[in-house]
Amino acid sequence: MRRSASPPAPPAPNPFQGEPAGPPAAAPAERIRTEFEFELPRGYVDESGTVHRRGAMRLATARDELLPLADLRVKENPAYLSVVLLGLVITRIGTVTDVHGGVVERFFASDLAFLQDFYQRINAEGHTRAAVTCPECDSAFEVDLAGGRLGES
Repeated sequence: MRRSASPPAPPAPNPFQGEPAGPPAAAPAERIRTEFEFELPRGYVDESGTVHRRGAMRLATARDELLPLADLRVKENPAYLSVVLLGLVITRIGTVTDVHGGVVERFFASDLAFLQDFYQRINAEGHTRAAVTCPECDSAFEVDLAGGRLGES
């Protein structure tokens, strides 16, 4: 009668090796803010005469920055680039949700300048705060360009 061989012994632990590595711990999902509220200095006046001042702009994608370059209006007049680009990233202005270059064309120049600066801040710099100085008392402070009013937090 033959004896069966006993199963092999488990390998001895390696004293130079740490605990077996398990799957890496999942990092908590980081939420990124992709849309920013703003308030125009003057406001957009629609066809019925209603003034819209509050709106929202989303972060631009690479596609948003590339699409206007193929637009014939931009090819004919490079200054039109910001009109087309803002028409892509502004998600609403007041109750108007179909924002496009034709709507942006009707913004007052001061509102267009504000939105160009706002676009730059949220896409390149990543924030909507700006350092300013009071012209009367020469005090320096920060303001939120996203439309907050004095006294709001």
